[in-house]
Amino acid sequence: MPLFGSFCLLFALSLATYCLVVGVIAAVRKDAIGFRLAETARRAGMASAVAVTAAALALVWAALNDDFTVAYILNHSNRALPTPYKLAALWSGQEGSLLFWSWLLACYAWVVRFRHKVDQRLVAMTSTVLAGIQVFFLILTNFVANPFGMMDRVAADGKGLNPLLQYPEMVIHPPMLYLGYVGFSVPFAFALAALILRYPGEKWIHITRRWTMVTWLLLTCGITLGAHWAYAVLGWGGYWGWDPVENASFFPWLTGTVFLHSVMMQEKRGMMKVWNVWLIFVTFMLTILGTMLTRGGAVSSVHAFAQSAIGAWFYWFLGIVFVVCLGFYLKNRTHLAAENKLESLVSRESSFLFNNLVLLAVTFAILCGTLFPILSEAVRGYKINVGPPFFNRVTIPLGLFLLFLTAVGPLLAWGSTSFASIRRNFTWPSIFSLTVGVALIAPDMRPWLGGAQVRTWLASLDIGRFYSGMAIVLSALVLASVASEFLRGGRVLKDKLNTNLGGAMYYLMRRNMRRYGGYVAHIGFAVVLIGVAGLAFNQDKEQEMSFGDKLAIGHYELVSQESTQDDNANYQSEAALLDVYKNGKYLTRLNPELRFYKASGGQPDHKVAIRHALMEDLYVTYEGKNPATGHPIIKAHVNPLVSWVWFGVMILIAGTGLALVPNAAAVRAPLPVTATVASLEKEGFHPVGAGK
Repeated sequence: MPLFGSFCLLFALSLATYCLVVGVIAAVRKDAIGFRLAETARRAGMASAVAVTAAALALVWAALNDDFTVAYILNHSNRALPTPYKLAALWSGQEGSLLFWSWLLACYAWVVRFRHKVDQRLVAMTSTVLAGIQVFFLILTNFVANPFGMMDRVAADGKGLNPLLQYPEMVIHPPMLYLGYVGFSVPFAFALAALILRYPGEKWIHITRRWTMVTWLLLTCGITLGAHWAYAVLGWGGYWGWDPVENASFFPWLTGTVFLHSVMMQEKRGMMKVWNVWLIFVTFMLTILGTMLTRGGAVSSVHAFAQSAIGAWFYWFLGIVFVVCLGFYLKNRTHLAAENKLESLVSRESSFLFNNLVLLAVTFAILCGTLFPILSEAVRGYKINVGPPFFNRVTIPLGLFLLFLTAVGPLLAWGSTSFASIRRNFTWPSIFSLTVGVALIAPDMRPWLGGAQVRTWLASLDIGRFYSGMAIVLSALVLASVASEFLRGGRVLKDKLNTNLGGAMYYLMRRNMRRYGGYVAHIGFAVVLIGVAGLAFNQDKEQEMSFGDKLAIGHYELVSQESTQDDNANYQSEAALLDVYKNGKYLTRLNPELRFYKASGGQPDHKVAIRHALMEDLYVTYEGKNPATGHPIIKAHVNPLVSWVWFGVMILIAGTGLALVPNAAAVRAPLPVTATVASLEKEGFHPVGAGK
């Protein structure tokens, strides 16, 4: 089977190379012979996907059958490993993950080539671009990091999967993340192909809009699953630590978010064409950069693979991609001229522009902080690491401004917005958010404070809690502005459709799923940031606990009942049984555990005990035993609002899913359409198609 897998990889490389070379020749010829060559290139590309699939299945077969003659299986699996984690061996190491990358890319490319009748000329060029990416990754899997390398002798058992990866979410998280990473190759290929062929800018956007949204959605799921894994497994009490590999997954998510907002400017107003092409170019290059950071050993991370010389290959590939993109941009940049100009700073166009600038500023700041150790080593000869304080100091103010723009944008009109419209649309959302702000600070303010007392209170105000309060206030503004959009449109349609307010808002959403699905996603974004605001109020405490000892933290009291030990084929474990009381009332029993995996030489791994609640989590870890006394050491955290993060992401995912649903047919109203549009605009509501 290893020989079969190696042959399939080599055959896939040959087919992808044929697709690339012949695709370029066909594009140059532009005649009947070129058309036939393009068809053979398309079929070769589809055949290469079959060959890569066969190679991936060969590696999975080797893992499931404990074939330790394969070096990769020896290093990432063992006989006692549960079957789901043997499947996860496909992406748990460097060689396998590159094969997985190649396989997903081949599958995406197969779908593009299968749907070639959408626009044959554009798809043919897109197929050629995708073949170029495939060739690079297949070169890596064949000659640099081959997953089918053989051992000189057969071992009795493997070294096992990294204990940190032996968690149910790790069977799902990497595939989701890779689906997002690799998926951005498709809109990139369409954008580059459209630029090469000087196709109308809107055409490739319409074709790839769903590709981009689905890819972004999968990347969102992957990042969230990774954050939840970090929260549930690593045992440090948090879910995002500005780790370099965490940041690497965040880069394309941020620029992809910018792109999804920016393309609306091009579709509605024919603006920002250059922005959009380069946004998708940069997003793809950031996925390659993230893949390189994980594999090249350039940065230290709990998520990264071992040190490797493979990073140089990625540097060269990034350089080639940039040169190709820049070359065709310089050649055909006149094709990207804008059709309209920004008319007013108080308009929806300007809100999109500022939104883009803020998100790009966040991306640039995180990128600089992540790469700073590499840059400092190149300049000074030693690495200088940048920690969470830098990222928080830079990104939090920008994030707050982004929240404000998220609230303001939907209330502005295309072109320009009148003062009367601003006053009418912003009054109630502003009142609601200010009320939330007053409610937040009221417990800290004594009645009838004088000026000196106010100054004392302000001087003692913690900056982290101030930012958290601002995040909650601005999130309330987002929620109120989105609600006002639904309510205003619903009130206008309610009488005209002779239905109730809920039915009117449902019809409103069904007429423009993309727009109102986006609003639901904005609600999810605001809820996530309310959850993130809870970080400023986290508490933690560590204590040695023998039988009957108590640990008090926040409103909770933990009482030690006993400690236990266990032993099975995969690991040994130590655990504590803790009764939990809140305000003197018994709640539950928690069982934090520490496991030592045998195949990994006794490498430890936490099994965190968490009591989830809407307003706060009680998070408890078993840190081991005190060697002097033999008593367990317990660390407890009280983490407010964490559940809001996960709940907010689910709303964001649901909103994106709604935006992918096609619009319903127009609903007949008793009034003429012109009268309906006029009445909608009078209310400050802009129906579908208005402003085009």
